[in-house]
Amino acid sequence: MFPELLKKYGRSFALLMLMVLLFEVATDLTGWLEPVLFPGLSKILPEFYKSLPKLIKGLFNSLSLLIPSYLSALVLGISGGLLVGSSATLRATFMPIFRGISPIPPTMLIPYAIAVLPTFWLSSAFIIFAGAFWPILMGTIHGVVLLEQRYLDNASTLGLRGFRLLRIVVFPGALPMIFSGAGMSLVFSFILLTVAEMFGAKSGMGHFIQYYADFSDYPKVLAGMLFMSLVIILIMELFDLVQRRTLHWTAKR
Repeated sequence: MFPELLKKYGRSFALLMLMVLLFEVATDLTGWLEPVLFPGLSKILPEFYKSLPKLIKGLFNSLSLLIPSYLSALVLGISGGLLVGSSATLRATFMPIFRGISPIPPTMLIPYAIAVLPTFWLSSAFIIFAGAFWPILMGTIHGVVLLEQRYLDNASTLGLRGFRLLRIVVFPGALPMIFSGAGMSLVFSFILLTVAEMFGAKSGMGHFIQYYADFSDYPKVLAGMLFMSLVIILIMELFDLVQRRTLHWTAKR
């Protein structure tokens, strides 16, 4: 077990330690960096320890916002992508519209979300949903379109049509692209989480960072960023594990 972990993460851990050492040299040891904006580990780690209960509470509040938003984007993005990707008529109709709307930054929708939706929680969830939806939708459509024709020909020979064709052939064939879009949207969701928690939220990882940034309490800010980074690493590793298990039939494991 340990040799496998060392082989997989050894170089990443060594690089991380080098970055930490350089940061410590530039802060606590030499003061090369401005000490207010860049406090050293001697200030960050105590604040991390003291703030840990609040950060853990914020984690659960953030996940209660992030998970429903992301899962909604996942379900609607995959189902919509399968539907549009499987029909040449729907692709010709909707793809120009998708290409025009998808690049719009979700943060530009914040005033409209606050004005239209009844609660700040729904407004925050919508912003995360809007950012997560498009990569999943477009990844699914491209996965369906790039499916090799021979698979569809074989399915036609076996008499597969409609929903059975989508479930047995199209969806598994598009899964690599679906996971690619889902991974991108998951990372983007964490970026938007900080933005979404800036309004209407009283707790959360993003709220913690933004709150103490407003007071220029940068040891707490960096402690919050460190905690959030660790959480993202763990969640993305879990995502990669699910991806490897799900795509066991492909060459990329």
